[in-house]
Amino acid sequence: MTALSLFNTRTRKKEPFVPLEEGHARVYSCGPTVYSPQHLGNMRPCVFADLLRRALLAEGLRVTHVMNITDVGHLTQDDVDQGEDKMEKAARESGRSAQEIAAQYTEQWQRDLRRLNVLDYDVLCKATDHIAEQIEMIQKLEERGCVYTIEDGVYFDVSRFARYADLARLDLESQEGGARIGEVEGKRNPQDFALWKFSPPDEKRLQSWDSPWGEGFPGWHIECSAMSVKYLGETFDIHTGGVEHLPVHHTNEVAQAEMALGVHPWVNVWMHEDWILFEGGKMSKSLGNVKCLDDLVADGVPPLAYRFFLLQAHYRKQQHYNAEAIEAARTGYQRMLQAAVAVRDAEGEPDEAAVAPWLERFRAAVRDDLNAPRALAIALEALRSESLGKADRRDLLTHFDAWLGLGLLTEALPEATQETDPRIDALVEQRQEARRRRDFAEADRIRDELAAEGITIEDTPEGPRWKRG
Repeated sequence: MTALSLFNTRTRKKEPFVPLEEGHARVYSCGPTVYSPQHLGNMRPCVFADLLRRALLAEGLRVTHVMNITDVGHLTQDDVDQGEDKMEKAARESGRSAQEIAAQYTEQWQRDLRRLNVLDYDVLCKATDHIAEQIEMIQKLEERGCVYTIEDGVYFDVSRFARYADLARLDLESQEGGARIGEVEGKRNPQDFALWKFSPPDEKRLQSWDSPWGEGFPGWHIECSAMSVKYLGETFDIHTGGVEHLPVHHTNEVAQAEMALGVHPWVNVWMHEDWILFEGGKMSKSLGNVKCLDDLVADGVPPLAYRFFLLQAHYRKQQHYNAEAIEAARTGYQRMLQAAVAVRDAEGEPDEAAVAPWLERFRAAVRDDLNAPRALAIALEALRSESLGKADRRDLLTHFDAWLGLGLLTEALPEATQETDPRIDALVEQRQEARRRRDFAEADRIRDELAAEGITIEDTPEGPRWKRG
């Protein structure tokens, strides 16, 4: 057993994390659909899963972390198994192949993850590379008598799975009869979902495969069940994803996996992160209100300042994105990095008695369901603490940043880095005016006053600059 406590969506409570296999944590995270650039909202689940992985590693566990790449089967109306395949639509509109589009946006997504210091996944698996595994799982479901075929595809009959509503706590009886039937003629129940969709006879798809039921392509949900089982086993520890996946995608994953495998629970701990709200609404490609990491960089915001922003909210809380919040995060990260640079090369041994209480507080925050805002606040407080020597703060940085992932030990300060503070700016200007009057006593007095606050003034050809630490 570890000291780590995680909120389990399956039980709706925080629980001590106990890996199914001693010393080894197996984690699956829902990944991107790579039909377009991944926006800032898409980065939150990746950073959240990264914090989880780092916390498991900090507990001394070996971690196998798997994430999928959806490059087929995700329909524009995925909750009702209708609409066009997003990959096919992007290919048709761009005049390129689905494979070219998937390769482009997968590479963009991976580049952004590297810039956000997200650790590499142990397995990154594409849906199109695992068609055989998906067909095999559908065949197992067919053997158990819980699938049926209609004109447009092969469907899972949710009435055959008694626990269908459990994960999302769905009230199936109160749902409107047509809420999820849509226009799919022949569905037996509103919640039934496609396992395999037939290629339309009057249309040439770019991605289509033979199957025991006819030529077509897998439904969106089956890929995660099939690939997680391939790489993590028939039961595993943790499954992560966005809260929007809970009522449909993850619910369907549980149904098909537990019916096919005859196990319960298939996943021990389910963890869901909430949305980034952009100007009051969810950041979404379909709404056209998205920004990408490149947009932030073009505005002068370092990628790790965005990670700093994400750390300011707990993963289970919605987070508001706006210009003011991003600028505050940029400034906050810059100040933290300046404080880190001031001590990262400090010589000498740390005072273990002084360091220990800070480490304990930080670890307690991490172990309390990945409480990033509290952990970040403790790290900032420690870096500014006058009770700690530079060697103490350097030592703490090493431990803190192993989880925070903010590059505090490696990132260089931008060449033009300059904090702003109206009071300090005014004092620096007063000192500059005193120097112009050749009142060097007054200039030295202001310099010493600021030095007592830990602020250093550097005189450059472009004028004075000040920094903390």
